[in-house]
Amino acid sequence: MKAHYQIFAKYNAWANQRLYDAAAALSESDYRADRGAFFKSVHGTLNHLLAADRIWLQRFTGEGSAPNRLDAILFDALGPLREAREAEDRRIIEFIESLDDARLASVIKYRSITLPVLVEQQLWPAVSHFFNHQTHHRGQIHTLLTGLAARAPELDLVYFQRLVESGRA
Repeated sequence: MKAHYQIFAKYNAWANQRLYDAAAALSESDYRADRGAFFKSVHGTLNHLLAADRIWLQRFTGEGSAPNRLDAILFDALGPLREAREAEDRRIIEFIESLDDARLASVIKYRSITLPVLVEQQLWPAVSHFFNHQTHHRGQIHTLLTGLAARAPELDLVYFQRLVESGRA
């Protein structure tokens, strides 16, 4: 199972880099435009992804700061947001590298943000959700980029895997 998550951690960092490159090519008004996405804009959705990752990593590790809102704007400018994203992606890779079967089978406890009840679950399904959540919102950003710039970067996992296998990722 750890190998599965190692691929996702590396894929996550790669896909985020591609999205941030595409976002940097947008005009400021397009980057911030409310396009009807759940977190409104490319900017809002990128901030949500970072906020959610910090929330989940704090739940997993007990370390780091985490916002108390899913729509938190952690950084108002793309540059600092990207720097924080890159640091968080390194943190995700380090966390995944630290896991073993016993830890993945262990139970974590946390309070949900949207429904503040105590949740207990094994770590491995929470980690699966964590990576699935990232993919879900990157898909939203991909759609926004397609509408704003008429193109978006290739993000398919199989494309990444082929790059890894060929040594180009």
